[in-house]
This record gives sequence, structure tokens and C-alpha cells, in this order.
Amino acid sequence: MDQQVDRLVNKTWAKFCSTADDARLMIAISGIPGSGKTGLATMMAARINKIYASENPASPTPIAIALPMDGYHLTRAQLAAMPDPAHAAARRGAAFTFDGDKFLELVRALREPLTARTGNLYAPSFDHAIKDPVDGDIAIAPSCRVVFFEGNYLSLDRAPWNEAAKLMDELWFVDVDFDIARQRLVVRHVKAGIARDAEDADKRARENDLVNGKEIVDYRLPVQEVVFSIFDPVWEMS
Repeated sequence: MDQQVDRLVNKTWAKFCSTADDARLMIAISGIPGSGKTGLATMMAARINKIYASENPASPTPIAIALPMDGYHLTRAQLAAMPDPAHAAARRGAAFTFDGDKFLELVRALREPLTARTGNLYAPSFDHAIKDPVDGDIAIAPSCRVVFFEGNYLSLDRAPWNEAAKLMDELWFVDVDFDIARQRLVVRHVKAGIARDAEDADKRARENDLVNGKEIVDYRLPVQEVVFSIFDPVWEMS
């Protein structure tokens, strides 16, 4: 795992150093639920920021950010307005329950050249307490010039996800065994209060998350990197 990450860090830093001063380096990290996308994106942003700070001690402003796709979930009200609201709620997390067009708008905005007039851009977050997105909650400053997007559908060959993918500098895919992902998801769902208990969490993982996972794998675009499952401490099982 360490060798994988070290190689990706070195590769990303080299690409950033050759990126034009008025542009961002944008990398989309996808994978099935429970694969390790969030852990990898967070780790990569932290490592790139550490290198930058060591080389620019007088100006250690972070230049990398990990940007989750969770904030692009449709709200519960939007799901309730669908023709089959019960099905939409049960399948929350499937591609059709995300606002892909809104995500594409942000990607296009981040692709615009940076100028002295460029201000902050804002992405939504997801509040697990209210179980809905929060608009404009994540600020992306002009100084953030390396963006690690992470989400299930960032290499999905379906519109509008494939349009966003075309705007990325690289696509990475985190590969994991489906059963390992299922075990991680059971722990995650119970801890997050998404499921009542392990049995309920396992049912959700099998009937929703891994169903989505099959679509993610079957309709994956060609990617530049396949990363083998990165361990994330939040999955640790006692």
C-alpha cells in the first residue's frame, strides 16, 4: 500500500509542477461503495500539501483539496417527488439519485483559467445528521490547484458523468473485492446510523450498495490508474 501511495504522490507532484500557473490539476477517484475512495483522496491531498509546505515554508497555504461527491445527493424532498418515491428512497446512492448536472457545472467552473479576479468556488457537503446535502459548504479557494474528486460515479460511462470525466487530467479507480467492501459497509452503516444493526446494514449493502457497485464496474471508462484497496481506519472492525 505504501509503495502504491508513494508512487501516486510522486506522479501527482510531478504533474502539478508541470501544470500551467493558471490551471488546476484535477484527478477523479472512483470505485464501488466501500472501496477506499475517501481515504485515498484525503491521504493524497494531505501528502501533496505536506510537500508543498516543505518547499514553500514562507507560504504554506494548502494547494490540494479532497472533494467528495456526497453533497450531490438529491435531497429527500427531491426523492419524494419522484414517480416511485419508495423505490427512490430505497435506492438512494444509485446514480439516478445524484445531481450529476450540478456536479458537471462545478467541474466546468474549476476548469476555467485562474486569474487575479478568480474567487472562491463552493461545493455542497452532506450532513449525515439531517441526511441531506448542504449547499455551498465547501470552499475551493483559487490557491487550491490540485483537486482530488472522489465518488462512486466519476468514471461511469453514462451522461453526465462521462462529460465530467473528459474534463479531468486523470481518472483513478480503487479496486476492491466485493465481499471486503460489503464487510466495510456493514460497519460503516451501523456507525453512521444508516442501519439499525448489522443484519439491516448487510441487507442494505447487498441490495443497494453492491448493486450500484456492479454498474460502476460494468460501465467503467478507461482509467489511468487502478489502485488496490487502501485501508481506512474507519473500517477497522473489533
